[in-house]
Amino acid sequence: MTKVSRSIGFLLLLLVFCVSSALADTVTFTGTTAGGPTWNRPVAGTPPVPPASGVGTNVPYSVTQLTVGTSGSYVFQSTATNPAGWDNYTFLYQNSFNPLSQFTNVLIGNDDNPSIGLSGFTINLTAGTTYLFINTGFENTDFGQWSATVTGPGTIIVGGGANVPEPTTMILFGTGLSGLIAVARRKRKSLPK
Repeated sequence: MTKVSRSIGFLLLLLVFCVSSALADTVTFTGTTAGGPTWNRPVAGTPPVPPASGVGTNVPYSVTQLTVGTSGSYVFQSTATNPAGWDNYTFLYQNSFNPLSQFTNVLIGNDDNPSIGLSGFTINLTAGTTYLFINTGFENTDFGQWSATVTGPGTIIVGGGANVPEPTTMILFGTGLSGLIAVARRKRKSLPK
């Protein structure tokens, strides 16, 4: 194997690393359950099973729709922000959500992750599938503003908008591509004509 071939191999490996890094995503979004519609929420589980909660019988909730571009493991974390530390609770549904049929399509639910005011989970998601992330409260009097972060191996699309890679990711991709072109030009010039 020549030095040029090894250089091209190394640059290809670098390019694959940069592209795979560019595909990983973290998004943060916010909302509130204050003044939202109410439901009798399920109890935490994977998946939650009947009966519904005996203390969260008429608790406000909010719904955030999302999809992912790559199948794999995603981490969800919701933080209760205002009032600070209100007792939040989260659920994830697949394809559709009906608050009157709270056990249909529910994948997972969590209360304290790891303490009151934090709720979340890690779950495998499938690319192109619609998911509905529900923020709600433990008791009927638990509601407020929240901030959620989702991290995973692929692009995460919240609502209808796509996330754009950060400029540093595109610079790394462009640098790797430029290096490949420069090596190919040098190799072509050094070949006998």
